[in-house]
Amino acid sequence: MQKSNKSIAGYHLLMILSSVDGEFAPAEGMLVQQYLADEFPFKIDLDDELDTIALLKPEDWKSHFEFHGQCFLEDSTEEERKKFIRFAKTLIKADDVVSDEEHTYYTLLKKLWNMN
Repeated sequence: MQKSNKSIAGYHLLMILSSVDGEFAPAEGMLVQQYLADEFPFKIDLDDELDTIALLKPEDWKSHFEFHGQCFLEDSTEEERKKFIRFAKTLIKADDVVSDEEHTYYTLLKKLWNMN
């Protein structure tokens, strides 16, 4: 897998976080759109990134998530990671239900970034 920059890695992380419970809720979609607007003030084509995510099998999500978590870690400051974790928490709560899968991936990200 090719290393991603922080913004692209964040997109992958959020898309997986919002999908691991088997449902991509509209409220989650709005938050992902907010992230994209904040991270990409210019027009960017993410079709290839979305295709990559969409073609993942559930059994590949964890390794893909860990890879992009590492990419984000390498390209970010501690403050950027703290901000992202807060945003990720908002994302998994957006549909008013935090599934076990969402919680597992959220805590995995915190562990990857030594934020426990």
